[in-house]
Amino acid sequence: MSAAVDDTLLDDTSRLSDVDVEGLLPAAARAGAQVRATLETGREAGIERLAGHRPRALVLLTRPGLGPHAAKLLMMLLGRACPVPVVLTDTAPPWLGPLDVVVAHTDDAGDTELAESIDRAGRYGAGVVLTAPEDGPVAAAAAGKAVLITPRVPVPPGFGFPRALAAGLLTATTLELLRTDLDMVADELDREAERDHVQHESFVNPAKALALRLAERTPLLWGLDDVATGVAWYAAQVLATHTDVVCDVAAYPQAASRTALHRAAAQAASGTDIFADPDDLDPSAASPLRAFLLAVSALPTDPTRRLAADMLPDADLIAPAEEITADMTACAAVLALRFQLAALYLGFAAGTTGGNTRYAPARPRE
Repeated sequence: MSAAVDDTLLDDTSRLSDVDVEGLLPAAARAGAQVRATLETGREAGIERLAGHRPRALVLLTRPGLGPHAAKLLMMLLGRACPVPVVLTDTAPPWLGPLDVVVAHTDDAGDTELAESIDRAGRYGAGVVLTAPEDGPVAAAAAGKAVLITPRVPVPPGFGFPRALAAGLLTATTLELLRTDLDMVADELDREAERDHVQHESFVNPAKALALRLAERTPLLWGLDDVATGVAWYAAQVLATHTDVVCDVAAYPQAASRTALHRAAAQAASGTDIFADPDDLDPSAASPLRAFLLAVSALPTDPTRRLAADMLPDADLIAPAEEITADMTACAAVLALRFQLAALYLGFAAGTTGGNTRYAPARPRE
C-alpha cells in the first residue's frame, strides 16, 4: 500500500504547480511530441535502408531502465503471428549475423555493456536501430554502424518510454512486421495528455481518477490480453519510480492460478460498499487489495475477459478501446501514458516524488 495520500492536492492546481518543481507532469505530456520527433529522427538517420528486408530474427536488447518494458510491449504488439522470431536478451548473442536486426534503447550514455553489444552487432553485419544520447560510449559504438535516434524532445531521465517504443514500432513497420499508423499514435497521446491535464478535476480526469483508485491499496494489475499485460509491467515500473506502491502483475489466466490471492481479491471487491462513507470504515477490516483488469485487444466477448468479469465483477476494468477510436498500438500507448500520469499524481499527493519531504496538507482558509 502507498503512503498516506493528500487527495485534496490533486484538484488544487496552484499547489500541484508548486510541488511539481521539475516540471514532471508537462514532461510526461510530451509523449506525442516524443513519438513525432522519433519518427522524424529515425527517417533522417536512414531507417529506410531496412525497408524490404525480412530479418532472420528481430533481437531486442533489454538494458536496465525503460528498455525492457518497451521491448516486452513491442514483442506483445508483434504477437504470436509475427513471421520472424523475436528475441529478448541483455547482450548481443554470438549468433548474430547480417540477416538479423537489433533494436536497443538506453538513457545511460555510458552503458559499456550495451556499447560492446552494439559494436559486436555492427561487426557481425546486423542491422541496428538504437535510441540513446548523442554523446558517450554507446553513441560512439553506433557511429557508422547503426541507425542512431537521439532525443530531440527534452525530458528528464526515465521519461523516454514513448521514444523507446516509437523507435521499436518504426523498425517493425519499416520491416513490414507490423501495420500501424504511428502518426495516429502520436495524436492519441496528445489527446490523452489533454484529458489528463492538471487543470481538469478528478471526476473528469482519467489519470487523477486512476491515481485515487490506486491510492492506499495494493494494486493487482491483471492483463486480459498479452498487450495489456505488457502495459501492466510498465505501469508497475512507473508506480515504483514515483510512488511506494507495490503491485502484482500477471496475465489473468496466471493470476487465476494463484488461488489464495485471487480469492482474496474477489472477497475484497465483493465486500466493498460503494455508498459507504470512507471515514466510517474500520481500517482493520478493509482489504488492502484492489484488482485492476486491463484490456487492450481483449473484446467483451473474449473468453478470458468474460471469465474475469464473472469472477471479479467489481474489479476496475480499464479498456481504452471503449473510450477512443484507435488501433491496438495506440490504445496500448494511451494506457501506458495514463498510468505514468497517474503515478505522478499519486506520487505528488503522497509526497514520494518531486522532493524528499511530504507536502503540507491543505488547510481551510481563515
